[in-house]
Amino acid sequence: MNLLKIKASYNLWVAGWLLVTLVAGCNSKTETSQTQAEKPAAADSAKKPVGGEKKTILFFGNSLTAGYGLDPAQAFPALVGEKAKAAGYDYQVINAGVSGETTAGGKSRISWVLRQPVDVFVLELGANDGLRGIPLDDSGKNLQAIIDTVKLKNPQVQIVIAGMHIPPNLGTDYSSQFYKLFVTLSRKNKAELIPFLLEDVGGIPKLNQADGIHPTAEGHKIVAENVWKVLEPVLQKQQL
Repeated sequence: MNLLKIKASYNLWVAGWLLVTLVAGCNSKTETSQTQAEKPAAADSAKKPVGGEKKTILFFGNSLTAGYGLDPAQAFPALVGEKAKAAGYDYQVINAGVSGETTAGGKSRISWVLRQPVDVFVLELGANDGLRGIPLDDSGKNLQAIIDTVKLKNPQVQIVIAGMHIPPNLGTDYSSQFYKLFVTLSRKNKAELIPFLLEDVGGIPKLNQADGIHPTAEGHKIVAENVWKVLEPVLQKQQL
């Protein structure tokens, strides 16, 4: 995506994200999102199967994954689960999103979340790091540690990484290297990459809530489509 286009389209989104994430995000993590961290399966789009025969897709991320401000059924992980079911794929979908989550936070809780086998792991973390100016090397190490933990417990797992863009407010070099972080991780780990999770949603007022940064129910439908374009081929391969 053209860097000038990012700056023009997403400054409003980032301004809202900075306000909500840095001022209220920490409170959200310790209060409203605590139940999500403690019960990552609470937003399942499918019931746990008898006998454990159904494969599992685990979405691991921040408030975008959690569906901040919405019913869990309206968040993109649940919508992706509906798409998978409609396409004939028998998967249990688990939403392990926590509002305000950073890569460091994700690293600290990943082992606890992996309480059952995972077939597809969708990693959506890094935006809060980028908007806080956390050193990219630190973010990269945390994300790699998360991936390593997932692979150690689930050797056959397919990793899907959600790419994110941030405007050049912290410098064009930082914003450019920030996005390249996801590209590098996907190549290193032979993971699939969602080019930009918020494509056609970020910075568009009618598709975001009053805070300007969290997608509405309609916005999540578009995000779900962005994810599905990458995820469906992964599910197809697992059927072979």
